[in-house]
Amino acid sequence: MHSLLISPRFPPTFWSYEAILKLVGKKALMPPLGLITVAALLPGDWECRVVDCNVRPVTDAEWAWADIVLLSGMIVQKPHMLELVGEAKRRHKPVVVGGPYATALPDELRKAGADFLVLDEAELTLQPFLEALARGATGGTFTANGAKPDVTTTPAPRFELLELAAYDSMSIQFSRGCPFLCEFCDIIVLYGRRPRTKKPAQMLAEMDLLYQIGWRGTIFIVDDNFVGNRQAAKEMLRELVNWQSAHGFPFRLDTEASIDLAQDAELLDLMVASGFGSVFVGIETPDAESLQRTLKHQNLRQPLDEAVEAITGSGIRVMAGFIIGFDGEATGAGARIEEFAERNSIPTAFVSMLQALPGTALWDRLSREGRLRATTTASGNQTFLTNFAPTRPISQVAREFVEAFERLYEPRAYLDRTWRYFLALGAKRRVAPPVRTAATPFRDVLRSAPALIRIFWRQGLARNTRWRFWHHLVSIARHNSGALSDYVTTCALSEHFLVFRQLVRRDLDAQLMKMCASEVSPAPSSQVVVAP
Repeated sequence: MHSLLISPRFPPTFWSYEAILKLVGKKALMPPLGLITVAALLPGDWECRVVDCNVRPVTDAEWAWADIVLLSGMIVQKPHMLELVGEAKRRHKPVVVGGPYATALPDELRKAGADFLVLDEAELTLQPFLEALARGATGGTFTANGAKPDVTTTPAPRFELLELAAYDSMSIQFSRGCPFLCEFCDIIVLYGRRPRTKKPAQMLAEMDLLYQIGWRGTIFIVDDNFVGNRQAAKEMLRELVNWQSAHGFPFRLDTEASIDLAQDAELLDLMVASGFGSVFVGIETPDAESLQRTLKHQNLRQPLDEAVEAITGSGIRVMAGFIIGFDGEATGAGARIEEFAERNSIPTAFVSMLQALPGTALWDRLSREGRLRATTTASGNQTFLTNFAPTRPISQVAREFVEAFERLYEPRAYLDRTWRYFLALGAKRRVAPPVRTAATPFRDVLRSAPALIRIFWRQGLARNTRWRFWHHLVSIARHNSGALSDYVTTCALSEHFLVFRQLVRRDLDAQLMKMCASEVSPAPSSQVVVAP
C-alpha cells in the first residue's frame, strides 16, 4: 500500500517565525510528529511518504503514486486541511483523517469528503481502521470511546521520512495528558487528566535515532505539560543527563510546563543539567480572580513573579502565554499583562484573545449560556476575535489585545526587556553556568553568518534603536557571556514580531468592521484603531 501522509500548512501565527526561518535558510520550525508516529504504527509492508506542506507542496507525482492519503492536523490548520481533502477526492484517492482537529470536529471533515475518520489516539484506533480496510470497507469512523493508550508501547517515530534539513528543531514526546482543570484547555479533553509517560529507555532510544541520522541542535519536547507527572519526569531526566554527557551534549532541549515547575528545585536542577534552554508556561493573566474563575488553580499557589524569577534564576528562559477575554475580566487587562511582562522582563510574551475550543468545559458552558458565535468555531490563531460573546464589549477586548501586542513588541521596549532578562538569566548559577549545548542556526545565529549580518544591519545600523542594540549586546557579553548566543537569537525574533503585530492589527480591524456591518453591537465607532 502506497500511503501518502500529509501535514497541512499553518497560517502565519505568533510561533510561525517566517522572517527568522528565512534568514537562516529553514522552511519550518518543527516536523509533524503525529504523522511520523502514525507511519511507525502502519503495517511494515506499507510504503510511506511524508509531505509537510509547511516545507513544500505535494507534487503531482506523489499524488499519482499514492494508493491512500492520510491527513492529520490541528484546528489552526483547518483551512488547508479541508483543501487537501478536496484535492485528494478530486484525484479519486481514499482519504483518512485524524489528529486534534478531526477528533474535535469530525463532522466538518466528514462533510468535506473524508472517507475514514481515525479519531482520538492512533495507538487504539488505527488497528480497527486497518482491519476494516482489509475487509474491503470504503469508509467509517473509529474512536477510542474514552480509552487512553499505554504510551510505553508507542513505537519510535519514523524520523527518517522527514526532510531533516528543512527544520529548525526536531520534536519528540515524553508524556500525554495534564492533571489540571483549566476550563479553556482542550488537552485534558483530548488526552485526559492522568499524565501517561514513556519509559526513560524509550526516550533515550528516540534520542539515539536522531543522533544516528545526524541531527544536532534543538529538540522540542512537545508535551503540553512536561511536569504533569513530576516523579516520572525526574526519573527520565536522571538518565538523560548521563546520555547527554556521554554524547557530548548534542541536543539543546525546550518544552512546555505548568508554572508550578518553579516550586521544585530538584526538577529545575535536573532540567538544567540535561540541557534545557527554555520552557513555555501558561501564565494567562496576573488577575487572580480570572485565574480562579477559569480553574487555573496551579497559578495561585505561588506569586507569579516569584515563579518566573525562580525559573529564570535557574538558567531556563521563560516564554510566557497570556490570554485576554476571561469572563468577569476588569477593564485594562491588556495593560496589566503588559505591565507584568515588563516587570518580569519576559521577552517572548505570547498574548492572544480567548478562544472556546470544542469539547472543553468553557465551550460547554458558553453553549448552555447561548454565547457561542454562530459564525465560527475556533481558529487557534491570534489574528481572530473571540468566538463567543465576552462579558465586556468585544471591541474593548480586541482594542486592549492589539494595543498590548503593539507595545510589547515595539523595538525599544523589546530590546530593553530582552536585555534585562538575560542579565538575570541563570543569576543563581552564574559561578557555574549551565551546560552550553549544540545549537541550530536558528538557536545560534552566531553560527549563521548571513543571518548575523542581516540582524546587525537591521538592528545595529538601520533602526533608530541602534545604540541601544550595541550597548545591550556589549553588556550581555560582559556580564553573561554564556548566554550571548541565545541573547542575539532572542533579539532576532523581533523581526518576526514586528511583522506579525501589523498582521494582528489589520486582521482584527477588518473583522470588527465586518461585525459592525452585520450586527447592531458593537457600533462602528468601536473599530480598533492603533497608531502604526
